[in-house]
Parts: sequence; C-alpha cells; structure tokens
Amino acid sequence: MRKLLSIIAVITVLSFTTQAQWTSLSSGTTSDLTSVFFTDANTGWVVGLDGTIKKTTNGGTTWTAQTSGTTVILNGVFFTSSTTGYVVGGAGLILKTTNGGTTWTTLTTGTTEAFRAIYFVDANTGYAVGGYNTGGIIYKTTNAGATWTAQTSNSTKWLNAVYFVDANTGYAVGGESTSGKVVKTTNGGTTWTLQTIPTFYALYSVYFSNASTGIAVGNSGEILKTTNGGTTWTEQTSGTTGVLYGVHFVPKGSLTTGYAVGYNGGIRKTIDGGTTWTAQTTGTTTMLKSVYFVQSGSTLTGYAVGEGGKILKTTGTVGIEEHKEASLFSVYPNPASDVLQLNINNDEEGLILNIYNSMGQFVKTEALKENQKNISVSDLCNGMYVIELKSKKTSQKQNLMIQR
Repeated sequence: MRKLLSIIAVITVLSFTTQAQWTSLSSGTTSDLTSVFFTDANTGWVVGLDGTIKKTTNGGTTWTAQTSGTTVILNGVFFTSSTTGYVVGGAGLILKTTNGGTTWTTLTTGTTEAFRAIYFVDANTGYAVGGYNTGGIIYKTTNAGATWTAQTSNSTKWLNAVYFVDANTGYAVGGESTSGKVVKTTNGGTTWTLQTIPTFYALYSVYFSNASTGIAVGNSGEILKTTNGGTTWTEQTSGTTGVLYGVHFVPKGSLTTGYAVGYNGGIRKTIDGGTTWTAQTTGTTTMLKSVYFVQSGSTLTGYAVGEGGKILKTTGTVGIEEHKEASLFSVYPNPASDVLQLNINNDEEGLILNIYNSMGQFVKTEALKENQKNISVSDLCNGMYVIELKSKKTSQKQNLMIQR
C-alpha cells in the first residue's frame, strides 16, 4: 500500500461525562433481574427469575411484560437488531423473537444444562455458554438459532459470560466460588484454550475493546485485565471485596471509561482503563447483576439491573478531548452515506478494517488491498459506528457516523 507522508493529526477521543447520578426506575416486578440489553436509547429488555421478560420503548419510564412461555430463570439477553433477539436460561433454554418480543419461540438446543449468557457476532452466528453438571458448555449457531452445536470448552467449571471481538476471536469466563476460568478461541470456537489467570475467584462478566485488551470481573471484588490477548492477566485494585457480576465500557472500541456492578448496590467506575476504580452513588443496597450502556449521538445512557426487580439508570454526554498523536489513518466524508474514502498512513501489508455498531456488535470487516482508497458502507444503517484499522503491529479506532 502506498505510504503517505507521515503527519501529526488531532485525534478526537470520546470520554463519558456523567451529568447525573444513578436513579431508580419502576420495573413493575419484584422478580430478580439478571440481564439487560438495549438496541437504542429508548428500546431495551430485561430478563430474570420466573421467566420474566420486560421491554421498554421510552428509555425505562415504563416497562411492559412479555410472554416468555416459561417459569425457569432467564440469565441472558442479546439482540442482533431492533426486532430479532435471544434469551437464555435454565434447563438448556434458548428463546428467540423476530418481532421485538411480541412473541418468543423456544429453540432446540439438545441440552438440559443451564445457559448463563449469549453473544452474537452477526445476525447468524452466536454463542451460548453455561453448564453445571458437565463443567463449562459452549454451543454455537451459524443459522440464527435454527440449530446449535456443542463445542469443547476445556473448562471443568461452568461459564458465566462470553464476548467476541471479531468473527474468530472470543473469550468466555466462569468458575464457581474459588475456581475461576478463562477460555479463548481464535478460530470461531473450533477450539477453546484454557488461559492462566492470577486468581482462584470465579469470574462473572468479561468485556474487550479489541482482540488484545479486556477486563473480567468476579468474586471478592476481583478485576482482571489483559493487554496481550489473555497471554497474561493482572489483578487491578477494585476498592471492594464484594462480588462483581457485570462490567461494561463506553463508548464501544474504548477501554478507558467503565463500570462494574455487584454486591450491596455497588457500582465502581474507572476512567483510566481499570487501573483505579471509584464508588458511585446508587441509593440502593440491592445486589446488581448486569450493566449496559447505549450511545445515541452525543448521549450515553446506562442501565443496571438486579434483585427484586431493581433497575437503575444514568445519562451523560460524550465529551471530546483532543490530543496529538501519529495518525494511522483518516476517513472522509464523516458523516458518510454510501462510500467511505480512506487515507492510510501505513505501508504494512495485511491491513484489516473492522466496523462495530453502537451496541458493540461486529458488523463489517474488509481485508484491504494494496492501494485501496475506499470501501462501501451502503449496507450500514444510519447511526454511530466505530471503525478500526488493524495492522500486524498496531491498531487505531475512530468514530464514524452513517447519515443519509
């Protein structure tokens, strides 16, 4: 690829500035809530005990019960679009909707082991993890849930969470009490490798900003961080000994500002990638199980859910900082409509361009050819995205808006 003159450019970096503390919402249920997912600033779902599924279309002001058709515990929820979503739970249960939750259909999984989390890398390819009696289980679908295939997890303990950074690279974490586990795949789940971690504590949630950098949280306030794709994990100081059940970072593509939730209504916040964590004011002592953020324009909204039907909400703005560093690439126009022009300041071969949507889902990838100067984005819907250019030595991200 033709090497352009090296330039020093001003790179915009997004940070989350909270404008209000966490406020409690009325969920209309006393059932424990275990997971939360939003597809945009207004539309989201929570799931939990007794087959509970609730949906909001007004940013949490009101929640409407949906019919799950089951009374077993529901542990995880994930949507691939505004209408298509999945819920996992006990006894090998996976539910699917194609109409925003108006109706839910039970899928055939071939197991009675409990599923604890679900993650899709695109509209068709997803992973459900869990287990109990047989250790950790991982099931994969490549046809939007029509069939599920068991994979070998190499974890002797159940798995609580799963996260993929691209179509091939994913992590699952779990364990029980004092037996934490982390497994990794680099081939779309064909094989999973057990990683070495510096703790025995069970891990309940995991989040990655790219293939190398991620955070996992768990028992006794444990927070682990890796910057080399899990080759090594280091313990971070969380400032709490209470269990942490959920973790999420904002905005997508960044591992700077993050939130971890758990015991006694605790929410810990970091603004330095997990090096230090400070307590947030939540106004509750209720156990929190899950946290999720969604970005709409310059506004970021976060939700945390937990026992007794507890739902908390916070809103903030995307602040802009400017600092000077060598620019690996630039794109224009931004906002873009159909075609994105590229200026690449790197002469390495094998450059990869990845695009993630505002929910953190991997939506597009392209192996750049020599002297390639544009890519089509006509298949992307209007909204905010993160575009990442990866080389063998480094990677860099920028925010992209599609607007027509």
